[in-house]
Formats: sequence, structure tokens, C-alpha cells
Amino acid sequence: MSESPRTAVHVALVTGWQVVASTCFYALFAGTTLFREYLGLSPFLVGVVVTAATLGYTLALFPVGAAVDGAGERPVLIGGLIALAASVVGVGLAGGVVGLALAAGCLGAAYATAMPATNRAIVTAVPEGTRGRAMGLKQVGVTAGSGLAAVLVVSVAPTVGPWNGGFLAVGAAALVVAAAFAVGYRGTPGGEWRLPDVRGLRRNRAYVALSAGGFFLGAALFTTVGYTTLYLTEAVGVSVALAGLGFAAMQVTGSAGRVVAGWLADRLGGGARANATVLLGQALLGVGLLAVLAAPGLSRPTALAVVSLVGATILGFTGLYYACMTALVPTEEVGAATAGGQTALNAGALLAPPAFGWLADTTSYRAGWLLLAVVALAGTAAIAVVVRQTR
Repeated sequence: MSESPRTAVHVALVTGWQVVASTCFYALFAGTTLFREYLGLSPFLVGVVVTAATLGYTLALFPVGAAVDGAGERPVLIGGLIALAASVVGVGLAGGVVGLALAAGCLGAAYATAMPATNRAIVTAVPEGTRGRAMGLKQVGVTAGSGLAAVLVVSVAPTVGPWNGGFLAVGAAALVVAAAFAVGYRGTPGGEWRLPDVRGLRRNRAYVALSAGGFFLGAALFTTVGYTTLYLTEAVGVSVALAGLGFAAMQVTGSAGRVVAGWLADRLGGGARANATVLLGQALLGVGLLAVLAAPGLSRPTALAVVSLVGATILGFTGLYYACMTALVPTEEVGAATAGGQTALNAGALLAPPAFGWLADTTSYRAGWLLLAVVALAGTAAIAVVVRQTR
């Protein structure tokens, strides 16, 4: 990237924050197979817990977006990481489905600080010509944190100590990083405290179409993340440790997908049109890969390979999603616009995980993947509308 060293350091700090925050949040998703084994949760109840986290996340987004626009991103980033540390410890200490669902809701609410604050941090410090790559790099923090959560919580901690030791270790690390971030990050001042201009956002047709695409693609993303380890252990027949590594591999390819997609969009000139065009191709590939997972008789190596590739598409689209979204609105509305866009992502995820779990219980995991392929196809159609709107 051709930005100044100061900008590069800024992007690196924000990306580091995102890694730690996502490790906390996605520890819940990576740990679904542990909840199944040690707390006796059915696939349907796993979906309920995932939905509780998504609900907390969704309800907190607009208040957090207003706080980011009014106070600036720095206090929101610091407070959010402290809340994430406390919540992930609560997840690890939960003794049943009720306590786990409550802790998951708090974890989701704390993670709502991530997208509005980090997106504002990128938009206010990075020129538009390199913003797609910067947003992609920052979004790598999500998949990197998810992969790290899988390795620590599923593959390492249960083999060297108590099954919930990974959750406790992640929470302790997040507190340390929050203190360090408070010292090292300066941020930019906020603007006017006001309610989000939801009516104005609704009049932006391209923004509305992009949010509609986010609704469907978000349903596919969160459900994929929530059920991959269960799918690999129960339907494919791999060990818990190998399933954790497969989950981590999916996050690695998701990181690569976010960076490469951002680079391609910048090569096409950047801005909303270029971002939407590359996003459309990424989503189409994701639909095909989800359909492959619905095919009968997949071998273990094939299933692991396809899951990894799903990461580059279904998990890798969010960098361009936010780069496109922030290009469609003024800088002073980035927090509110991000809150609306993330709310759309989460809204789709409120229904899809329990539906996937119900299909896994009553029919098969194949039926669940087919459902997600259809849902992602609907999201792809909405992104095609964005491409047309931004000509």
C-alpha cells in the first residue's frame, strides 16, 4: 500500500484491535462443539445460543453508531474491548443453556462496538484510493481472530487443561490489550451527537440494496461460522481437534479473500462501483461452494477443502461490503451507516442458525447447506442491483 508510515501504523493498530475483539466474539462460534459435548446442547439449542449473541449484537448497533459519530472511535474501542473480555469469560463459566445464552447476548452487545468504530478509524485516516485494501486488511482481523479462537478454544485448551480454559485465557488477553490500546491509540475527535438519520439512509437506493444483500449474505456467514465445527465432527466424521483446524483454515482463506478482493477493487479504480462489482463475483463463487457442501458423499479431504474455500467467499466478503457502504455515505454518517449495514447482516443471522440446526436435527446437514446456498443466491441478486445503481 502506498500510504504514509503513520497511516500504515494506524491501520495496523486498528487491525490488531479487530483481531483481539474477534477472538473474543468468535470463541463462542468456534466452541459450539464443546457446548454440545460438555453442556449437552442439541444443534437446535446451539442455534438459539448463536441467535442470542446476534440479537445482542443487533440491538446495540445503532446506539454504538451514534456514540462513534458523537464521541469518536477511541473511547468506544477501549470500552468495547473491556466489555468483550468480561463477556467471553462469562461464556466460559456458564453452566447451562440459560446462562450461556445470557452471556452470549452480552458478548454480542460488546462486539457491536467493532464495525462502527473501526470503519470510522479507517475512513478518517486512509485516502479513498487505497481504502479498499485498508478496509480489507482491517477485516482480516475478523477472520484472523476467528481462526485464533478456534485453535485456542477448541484445538489447544481442552487438550492441556479444562474444556473452558480457552475462553478464560482469551478474556485475560483482551484486558491486557485494552490497556495497551488505551496508551497507544489516539484516534480522531467525534462530531455531533444525534440520532441516526435512518430516513436519509432509506432514500439512498444503492445503500438500501447493499443492506438487503447484507441481510442474506450475513445469514449465510453467521450460520456457516456457527455450524462448521459441528458439521465436520458429526457429518464428516473428523476429530474435534481436526475440526478446529478446519475452522481455522476457513478463517485464513477468509483473510486472504478480504485482502485480495480489496486489492482487485482498488485496481478497478476504487469507490462504490468497483467494490460492488468485485463483491458480486465473490458472492457468486460462495453460492456455488455452499451448493457443493449440499452434495452427497463428500469425502473428508474434499469437505475440508470446500470449507476452506467457503472462507474466501462467504466469510471474505465483508471488507468490500463495508468499503462499498462507506463510499455511499458522507464521512460524518459512517457510524450510523455501518450500524445499519451491520444490523442488516445480523438480522439475517437471527433466523438462519436455528433453521439450519432444525434441518440438521430432522433431515441432514446437506439440507442446511442447500438452504444457505439459496439464501446466498438472494443476496447475490441484491448486490447485482447495487452494481446497476452505481453506474
